[in-house]
Formats: sequence, C-alpha cells, structure tokens
Amino acid sequence: MKSRPSHAPSPSAKKSAGRSRRAGSHIPVAEAEAALVEHYPRLVRLAYLALPAATGRHRRVLLAHRLAQRSLRVALNSAAGEVVYPLLRREVLRGALAGGRQNGRLRAALAGAGLPQVVGLRLHPRAGGGDELALDRALAALPAAARAAYGLLGVEGLDERAARDVLAEAGADDPRGAVRTAAAVDNDHRLLAAGEFDPCTVQVRPTDLLRRRQRARAGLAAAAAVAVGGVLLAVATAGGSPQPYGSAGPPGSAAAAAQALDPAALVRASPQAWTATARLDFTAWPARGNRATDSALLRRALAVWAHPAASVQVTATPGTPRTAPSQPPQLLYAGDVDAATVVVFYDGLRLVRYAQARSGGGGAAALDFAQVEGADITTAAAVVLDRVDGNTRFLTAPWVADAAGRDLLRPDTPAVPLHRAADGTTDPVRMPGAGAASGTCGTTWPALQLRSSGKVAEQHSFLLTDLGDLTPVHLTFTPPPAPGDTPRAPREATGAQALASWAHGACRLGELRGQGVRSVNDWQFARMVLPEGAGSAAWTCDRADTWRGPGRATVQFLPPGAPAAAPGTLAGQQADGSACSRFSPHVMAGVMWKSPAGRWYLLAAGSRDVTAITSNLATASGRTLAVPAPRGTRTQLSARTTSGLVLHPLGGD
Repeated sequence: MKSRPSHAPSPSAKKSAGRSRRAGSHIPVAEAEAALVEHYPRLVRLAYLALPAATGRHRRVLLAHRLAQRSLRVALNSAAGEVVYPLLRREVLRGALAGGRQNGRLRAALAGAGLPQVVGLRLHPRAGGGDELALDRALAALPAAARAAYGLLGVEGLDERAARDVLAEAGADDPRGAVRTAAAVDNDHRLLAAGEFDPCTVQVRPTDLLRRRQRARAGLAAAAAVAVGGVLLAVATAGGSPQPYGSAGPPGSAAAAAQALDPAALVRASPQAWTATARLDFTAWPARGNRATDSALLRRALAVWAHPAASVQVTATPGTPRTAPSQPPQLLYAGDVDAATVVVFYDGLRLVRYAQARSGGGGAAALDFAQVEGADITTAAAVVLDRVDGNTRFLTAPWVADAAGRDLLRPDTPAVPLHRAADGTTDPVRMPGAGAASGTCGTTWPALQLRSSGKVAEQHSFLLTDLGDLTPVHLTFTPPPAPGDTPRAPREATGAQALASWAHGACRLGELRGQGVRSVNDWQFARMVLPEGAGSAAWTCDRADTWRGPGRATVQFLPPGAPAAAPGTLAGQQADGSACSRFSPHVMAGVMWKSPAGRWYLLAAGSRDVTAITSNLATASGRTLAVPAPRGTRTQLSARTTSGLVLHPLGGD
C-alpha cells in the first residue's frame, strides 16, 4: 500500500470538509473561509508549482497568494452540499493553468483581486539544497499542466487517476499526458515540503533601495512597510510565523544595505574550503587576486554595483536582475588583469563583475551581471576575467587540476596544455569567431578542456566554451543507444565520438552568444543506412539550456564524408521549449538528400521509441524512412512512438 505523504490532506481534514452543509442555496461564508484558512498553505504551494517558471519567483509568490485568495469567490457561489476544498483547489489550478497558456488571460482573471501588493521589495522562497534545486530545474522545463500534476501527486498525495480527474475539471488540455509526464520525473515527492517550494515562507529583499531613498525616502518606505505587512498578514493567516529580526531590523533595512556595501563584511571562503564540502560551486571559491585586500577598490566596486552612474557600461544576461546587493556578497577575485582592474562578486544567485582601467583614470567603468543559480562542479569551473583583442582570460575553480585548449573544428588534434598562474588565472585563449567575417564561424572554435582534482571527486575531464557571458558553457554529448539498450544520459564531450560529432555542431554555437546559456548537449539520436549504398548518416539534436530555464533545440542531418568542420544540414529548430531534453525525449526530422548518383530522396529519422514514420509519399515501419522524391518536394511528416505519441519535425506543424 502506498504511504500517504506527510503533507497530504489528513483523514480528519477530508472528513470535516465533506460533512453535510447547512440548509441554503450557497455555501456559508464562515465555512468557506474556514476551509481556505485551513488549507491555505497547500493551495498556495499548488499554485506556485503550476505557475510558469519564467514568471520569476517574486511574481510567482504574489500570483500564488492571489489565486488562493481569489478561489474563495467560487466557493461562496457554489451550491450548499458541495465539498469546499476541491472547489478551492480546482479554481486555483484553473487560474494557474490559464497563466501557463497566456499571461494576459491570467492578468484578466486576477483583475480586481487586490491582494497582496508589494512595492519596492522582492519576495522569494528560501533556497534549498542541491536536490531541491535539481527538482526546481526539472519542473521548470515541464508544461504547466505537468507541473500541476506533479503537485497533485506530491503535495496532495493523489493517485494518477484522481490527478487526471482534477486536471480535467481545472481545464487542462491533456490531463492524461500531463500526469504521465509528471510521473516520469525521477524525484522524491517529499522534496516538495522544502522551503524551496513554499511561497508562504519567503525572504524579502529590496529592489533599488539606495535610489528609492534618494527619490522619496519617507513615502516609499511607508508604502513598502504597508506592503510587507500585507504579505506577512497573509502568511500568518496561513499558519506561518514571520522570523523575528530584533534590533537588526528585517532584510532590506537601511542598516543591512549599509553593511552590504562594507568591504570588511564581504564573505571570504577559506583557501581549502573546496576540499571539505559536498557543494562544489561558487560558494567554495576562495578570494583570489593581487588586490583582494584593497579596501578602497572593493568599496568603489560595491558602490558602483549599488548605484552605477550613467557613464558605467552595464550589461546583464537575459533574466538577470541588476539590483543592488541586499547583503554582503562573497568575494571571488580582485586584481589587475591585462590593462584592467577586475573585481568579481557572488551573491548566491548572480556573478557580478566590476572592471575599470588599471591606471585608475580615463575610460568608463563596466558592470556585468550573470545568473548562476544551481551551478555545479563543471558550470562553476571557470569565470571570464577579461576580454581584449579577441582573447579571453579565465579564472579557474580551485578544484581544477589541469587546463588545456583544443579546437572543436579539429577533433583529431590533441588538446594543448594551457598555462595558469598560481591563482588559477589562465593565459589568453582565443575567442570563438574572433577575426572571422561577420556571420561566419571562422577556421577555429577554441574550447577549454579542464580536469577536476581527485581531492573532490573521481577525476574527469570536461569541455567549456566561451559564448560571451561571464561563465563559459558546458558541452556534453549523448550517443545513440545500441539496440536493446536503455536511453543514455549526457556524458562529457571529450571522447573521440563526441568530438567528431561536435565538429559539425560547433559553428552553430555562435547563434547562442550572450543568451545566458548554461550547457549544450549534442545528442546523436539516430543513424541510418542511406540508399544506393551511400553509407551511414547521423542525425543529431543540440539542446541548449539557459540559466533562467528556457532552452533551444537544433536538429541536424550529417551525411557521410562531410568535412570535419562542416555544419550539418539544418533539419529543425525549437526556440523555446523542452525538445531533446529528458522531459521530451522523442524527436523526428526529415531532409531532402541528393545521392552520389544525382537522385533525390526524402529522408527522415526518429529517436529510439519511434515505430513508424509517415509522409504523403510513403510510410515506413521503424525509425527511418527513405523514399525517392523530386527535388524541392514539400511533404508533411509525422511519426508515432511505442506509447502512441505523434511527433512532427521541430518548427513544423
């Protein structure tokens, strides 16, 4: 028998919710309000899980509370005799799913809801551990209905049939598919009880505190206090208790803001912290650089971060807030690099790099923000310190034992050792595309090949490449499964097969510059024997995931005999979705191909679970199709999987 999660509805709660109603046409106000207050934390948590991750944590918290409070209207207008809690839950999910389909519909649905409103502050649930962060990223890649299904299975403790029924009542488009997708997420439902997914226990941070104080100190402070009071009242009503801060004041107070700008309060990890922790990310980086103790420099960098002048060049990766520090950040580096002086901070969610001319005079300062939430041993392995004259200089993590450079367009050329200074700073590395004509890849695509130290984990090598952000992008590879094998997980792209495949996909990486990309996986999802004995061709899907959540997929056809550095034929693209990820592990694509004898064919292939491919020219059983077709033929392709799922080429109908 399946045990009931600790956070599922108690039998007594169900019994009380289902007792007979008093006579009358509608549910009494007191009874509806009592049900809302009793189950408020669960309702808000369900709404938070189902709302779009791209909305941002602050807005998701507010919308989750609004949806829960607004559900009371539906209960009050329902007939007496109905069970109140299912009505509240259905309405909460209906609103959250509407937000997942179209934000405009959600705004319209919430018009007039009124509470809560927050001015000048940002709210977000408390950060969890590695498991919670992994689950949060996994859920962010799911459709809204699948996230809602995961909440019903985990928060509510429903079985799959009951979850489908609730989703259908809430207006989900494909309840069965949503539950199936949610059930496939390999995580422990008990993680949903963590603070990471609890919008009733929030942390408060300011937005632009210093600027607000200059403009309207008294007025906005009063508005912020009223807003926070409203939110805390809602939390208290739900059974939560705000944390006492005593004489220090709550986060975001003037005292906290002043401390955040004090160089003496900067967080500094010990030089050996990385050898005694299971969390290998930026929190384990010690402060390095020849000016790490220069208080004047650090004070100036913090002041510019908090209140950049108009002359400061400010950039940020998409989705990264440019807000001032709300608490003392961690210092990662402060030193002179080439012609610049650079300071790098980490605040738990972002990297912030301040740079000024090394001479201290002339030229504008620069401030760069990048989101790095959930970084790990590979994605926190290097940071860009400086770019000049088409070259990049990196600072490597303390757990990096060796560094080398290699050219992705020359997979057979061995990696060349890369010199690093004692503090982990590398020699200049050529930037991908530097010196190439506009719109072209150039003749080389440099990448870093790093090897981790055996002091923290089993030694392994991995590839990173510079796409214009503060952190280089992690490159991985997934080979096709052999017949009868289970699907394979992404692996490091340092083997011969991986490098040969990446040689055809490297040039398309340039399309991802400056987009806040975290990692790119090259998945060789199919191989097929070509007609006329022309050899074997490969089909790949390159999946790029960003730090903020959304991803991009590009499908290529790689004919035999193509030059190592030649990009494959583009066969499909998805700009924003879950294609080619572990949450959408099915893909198919087709291209027109000319044989060596000059005859044209329509070719198509699908991933491992595809059982048949259909076009208006022919149907083929199995994972591949090859049919003669006149040049320029346009056809509709579809495929069917073992589970009955119908696939279409990415970017198609």
